[in-house]
Amino acid sequence: MTTAPTTRNTPAPAPAPAGPVARRRRPAGAVLRAETRLFLREPGSLFWILAFPSVLLVILGFVPAFREAQEDLGGRRVIDLYVPVSVLLALIMSGIQAMPPVLTAYRERGILRRMSTTPVRPSALLTAQIVLHGAAALGSAALVIAVGRLAYGVPLPRQLPGYALALLLAVAGVLALGATICSLSRTTKAAGAIGSVSYLVMMFTAGVWLPVQTMPDTLRHIVQLTPLGAASQALDQAVTGQWPGWVHLGVVALWTVVLGFTASRVFRWE
Repeated sequence: MTTAPTTRNTPAPAPAPAGPVARRRRPAGAVLRAETRLFLREPGSLFWILAFPSVLLVILGFVPAFREAQEDLGGRRVIDLYVPVSVLLALIMSGIQAMPPVLTAYRERGILRRMSTTPVRPSALLTAQIVLHGAAALGSAALVIAVGRLAYGVPLPRQLPGYALALLLAVAGVLALGATICSLSRTTKAAGAIGSVSYLVMMFTAGVWLPVQTMPDTLRHIVQLTPLGAASQALDQAVTGQWPGWVHLGVVALWTVVLGFTASRVFRWE
């Protein structure tokens, strides 16, 4: 009589070798985890990205006139206008002030060149930095909105999908600008100099010193042609319940495409 074969001594089938996609994902995930740990160890960057925009909003709220409704603003308060401005400031701190010096330092010290000889591609490091700084910018934006609502009763965006779309486009545009700065800068000093100039220009166009809505007509029309000037208008429209103007969204999207293309063409790994 024959018996059925047992499987006790039968070797388990060997696992299938990982495909090329899986092999690429593993190093990329390791790079992201490592860069996350390094990012969290930088209290200075964390403060300027996550805390500074909300701190600035709180300080501005101490001005009594900023908490009073004004007829020339359609019954709105100045502090209401500064919530989208502080959101854009968070993006500026993350994409322009924080990210370019990190990537430029990696290239200047030859880290990107050495990575090209390993299974980890330099593009994984670039992707990790974009993901980290983009997430930090969005987290800071959420904190600003929460502080404005809880501390000063600033209304939440009434057109939430439009607000989210405008915000994501603004994040992409600022990160593309940061990548372009890194591409054009051969040293960390150059990145700091170019970044500082861009920082001041972007702060002005975002309305940090003077909200875009209160600018003279000619100046406002010019500022609206810049990525953050258009983003400021789009966010403000979404706050009031309107769908952001397609012209403003288109300006931000166009800047994102142009800057992203420029960065990809000019960027050098070494």
